[in-house]
Amino acid sequence: MAKPGYGKRSAPGQQPRARDDFALLPTRERYVAGFVDRLPDGASMSVKQLAKQLPLYGQQAIGTSLNALSVAGHLRRVRCPVGAGDECRWVFRTFWSRTARDNEWWSTYLATEKATQTAAPAATPQAPTPDTAPPPPWVPDEEPPPPARPDNPPPAEQAPEPTAVPPQRTPPQAPDTEPAPPAQATTPAQHSRATGDTTPSPAYLALARLGRNDHRLGLSADDCTTLEPLATQWLDRGVTTDYLTSTLTAGLPTEVDSPVGLIRRRLIDKLPPRLPATPSTAADAPTPTRRLLVECTDCGRPGPPEALPDGLCRPCHTTHSTGGRPSPDPTQIAAVKAHVANLRHLLKPV
Repeated sequence: MAKPGYGKRSAPGQQPRARDDFALLPTRERYVAGFVDRLPDGASMSVKQLAKQLPLYGQQAIGTSLNALSVAGHLRRVRCPVGAGDECRWVFRTFWSRTARDNEWWSTYLATEKATQTAAPAATPQAPTPDTAPPPPWVPDEEPPPPARPDNPPPAEQAPEPTAVPPQRTPPQAPDTEPAPPAQATTPAQHSRATGDTTPSPAYLALARLGRNDHRLGLSADDCTTLEPLATQWLDRGVTTDYLTSTLTAGLPTEVDSPVGLIRRRLIDKLPPRLPATPSTAADAPTPTRRLLVECTDCGRPGPPEALPDGLCRPCHTTHSTGGRPSPDPTQIAAVKAHVANLRHLLKPV
């Protein structure tokens, strides 16, 4: 049974402190608002804790003052879930604004992700500033000096004249009219031989291990190279090498005269179907933003920001505006009277 806490969180965009910040409020609300405004972020905002620190007023007076400050647009109480997976708990916060805000501003602010980050702050790495960032590797440290000129340059008339080069004729090029031959599809084994890679493919290794798992399916190197394209089709369709091996070795006859013929027939006849792309899992889907639930400042009833104008639920808002108890619903009065009449009828002696 953890205590609610109602830790203070300051809303953004507040004006600097001044003497007449809460001049329009009554004396008691102005006294409570001045004390709350100077509390640091994270301080307890419960009615009991504030009553202990403010000796002039009790818990009932402090609760009434907080309701008035909520209606005036200075505070909102919220609850938000924290944690991940099965471990989740609710924390309670009180957003405070020295500058009075209207209901539209509070509803917009509490519905955004910024309020969620303010309720549960997290440190984010900052990118290096341009002043501290290292220079690019291609920028030289300093400009190279100009080449040195000789002290006594030769006169212009003594400078050697450039030798005229006769124009050369370039041989005419044949027009590029013949189309390039189409690229032929290559298997992994042919690609490995073309690139000089000697590492065998997974399909080749799976075929080579068949003879070691069962002596009736012993294949030569040429047989493995011949059957490698067929086995690669299995692996391209999402089949593992273990599944491929178990399918080829299941239900073998007592004697196998031609292992390469048997395996070729099984690779062709038992080729698995091509499955469609797997849908994205829940882990790949973006995590939905958790909205804050605004609490009624008086009774603590939770709800969305737009359902609690002035930070109060409908019954509490009616009580605060009329200064008395809310008028009951006539339908509820008739239902209560009918229920009591039925109880009296049941209690009558037979």
